[in-house]
Amino acid sequence: MKIKAIFLSLILILNFSSISYSQNIPNSFADLAEKLMPSVVNISTTQTVVERSNPFPNFQFPPGSPFGDMFKEFGTPQERQSSALGSGFIIDADGIVVTNNHVIEGAEDIVVQVNGEKKFKAEVIGADPLSDIAVLKIESKEKFLPVRFGDSDKARIGDWVIAIGNPFGLGGTVTSGIISARNRSIGLSRYEDYIQTDASINSGNSGGPLFDMSGDVIGINTAILGRSGNVGIGFSIPSNSAKIVIDQLIEFGETKRGWLGVRIQDVTKEIAEVEKLDEPRGALVASVAPNSPSEKAGVKGGDIILEFNGEKIKQMKELPMIVARTEVGKKVKVKIWRNKKEITKTITLGRLETSEDFKISKKKEELPKETIIESLKIKVRKLSEQDIRTRNLPNQTSGLVIISIEKNSPLIGSIEANSIILEAQKKKIRTVEDFNQVLKQVLNSNQKTILLVVYNSQNQKRYIGVKLD
Repeated sequence: MKIKAIFLSLILILNFSSISYSQNIPNSFADLAEKLMPSVVNISTTQTVVERSNPFPNFQFPPGSPFGDMFKEFGTPQERQSSALGSGFIIDADGIVVTNNHVIEGAEDIVVQVNGEKKFKAEVIGADPLSDIAVLKIESKEKFLPVRFGDSDKARIGDWVIAIGNPFGLGGTVTSGIISARNRSIGLSRYEDYIQTDASINSGNSGGPLFDMSGDVIGINTAILGRSGNVGIGFSIPSNSAKIVIDQLIEFGETKRGWLGVRIQDVTKEIAEVEKLDEPRGALVASVAPNSPSEKAGVKGGDIILEFNGEKIKQMKELPMIVARTEVGKKVKVKIWRNKKEITKTITLGRLETSEDFKISKKKEELPKETIIESLKIKVRKLSEQDIRTRNLPNQTSGLVIISIEKNSPLIGSIEANSIILEAQKKKIRTVEDFNQVLKQVLNSNQKTILLVVYNSQNQKRYIGVKLD
């Protein structure tokens, strides 16, 4: 009798346990999707692209021929309309729409389609390339159904989420999944704190919302991993970070980020040991900009910033995001580790966008350095974020763009200008230094043959073997 009672108790406990876990699994997303669909928009943009036509239309040069590009220079300039697709969502009944900056960047005309039905023209209120966020205003007096922002800090790994957007132009597409990870950095921009999700996100989902089970926006879908997109790894800008930028764009038409004026690096285990710091934490100040808020407050190179405005800095990457979201002109307490003891400095924050440091870095981004690779007789430059956006490449792509190829180059006939070198000898190429190092190894070998992986000018991946002299 006693054994039977124990057995029944175990069954009840197991049943209760299974019920308590299963209650969190939604039976259907249909009601939630139906409620949210009218607030998610499809965005299509157009811009004019100038191309030169072939002056010899009846003759086609072979792929890689230097004469193809040479004769195009003599062709007649022709304009064509280039179009792009993306997603967005309405946050105000008057038609305020949030999307990614790369969705509308360079657009001459923006058309927003609401709930798969009516189409409206839209204008840009403000855009921020650093966070990849843009705010639009639908040109209409109609009232629209907005969605709310949720608290992305409360989102937990394993929580259910749904994404709604316009992948491949198929508007009104709903996908579901869970939050796979938090605080992801993938090397796309200065301020990265992405939510990672396995909800299917593809090309065209950019700018669309990531919803929690309450129907609140906790993220803006902005990046995919892999050329095909749908590989179970997508990234969203957390709503708490996005909302600060969005509010500034609506109010000022631009961002106003806090600025310290320091260059920082990670605190390694070895540095922590030398500095007698209990553990590797904080952000090491590598240098201080002249006339910056930090210099005026007495911050020095070699200082380790442990705490900013009451927030502890565990990793170096946290500091720029915390500073950026802090009000310009605010006086903040900064705890610093110097000479094996903790001190406090009071710093009045400047504005990043008006600082000389920002202007110089922006100029560098706009003018990528071109380098001649003597052994290959080619001119290259580092692939930029602008290239990734305009050529619609996977977000994490890195490599070198071939600017020009000399007539006596060993690449003539194999590779054309505007191709992108992705790998050499099965090693990823991120910088000119990476490429030169591989070239040196090949030239010092007996074989003297290099295997390249490239995207050609049509973004098709090709494997090319080249014999070096």
